[in-house]
Amino acid sequence: MASRPYSPRMRSLSILCALAALLAACETAPVTGRSQMMLVGESEERQMGLQAYREVLSKEQVSEDSKTNALVEKVGRRIAAAAERPPGDLWRAPRFRWEFKTIDKNEPNAFCLPGGKVVVYTGILPITRTEAGLAVVIGHEVAHALARHGAERMSDQMVAQVGATAAAVALSATVTGRSRAYLPAMMAAVGAGATYGYILPMSRAQESEADRIGLILMAMAGYDPREAVTVWEHMRAASTGPRKAEWLSTHPADTTRIADIRRWLPEAMKYYRPQ
Repeated sequence: MASRPYSPRMRSLSILCALAALLAACETAPVTGRSQMMLVGESEERQMGLQAYREVLSKEQVSEDSKTNALVEKVGRRIAAAAERPPGDLWRAPRFRWEFKTIDKNEPNAFCLPGGKVVVYTGILPITRTEAGLAVVIGHEVAHALARHGAERMSDQMVAQVGATAAAVALSATVTGRSRAYLPAMMAAVGAGATYGYILPMSRAQESEADRIGLILMAMAGYDPREAVTVWEHMRAASTGPRKAEWLSTHPADTTRIADIRRWLPEAMKYYRPQ
């Protein structure tokens, strides 16, 4: 039997359904209030985060240095505790199952996967130098997870790749099937497998957002947020090779980043209680 032609009315209805699905997927980023599109549910996001975490640990050399591991664990737990008690309504308490691992590799990288799986590479420690310096990096990474930047970036990729109508259809895909299909995207979105610069390859808006939220997190954890300026100056000094123009990069220029951090410090200092 011949199939019924895809009429303009049916096409319009599909587009309307797609638009409705996209509107329903809108969320608001913590602290900044920026509008976000989320086509990936939190449970699915965490499942992909756990898969990515296991894959990283299966391929990388986990540190056996007890002193370094203890430092990462200590700073991570303090940042996690701060994330779990949001001030006012700045963000929703995540209730993650936190884990902290140190990878013995001379690579200046760190990331927090959805669900609270934090990985720090030893190559970033000469840049952070101090406990408070490490708190800058872990706070930044946890901020990415709190703001669901990985899921947001994947959602953007889904729409760009398959179009609005297909994106609406993708919303009804099974968790297992879609997790397999988009796991590489999740890995790339959180920097677990492809490093661009020192921190996650997010958009400039997401990077700035993570900087701002991260300052509040480290302040709440009892670390002086003013240390962030020092850490980013160290990162700028450690950068090698030609630098891209800011509009060509996924990260803010170093000078822009440091200037923004200085501008946000008064906000973060309100939450600072030395421990």
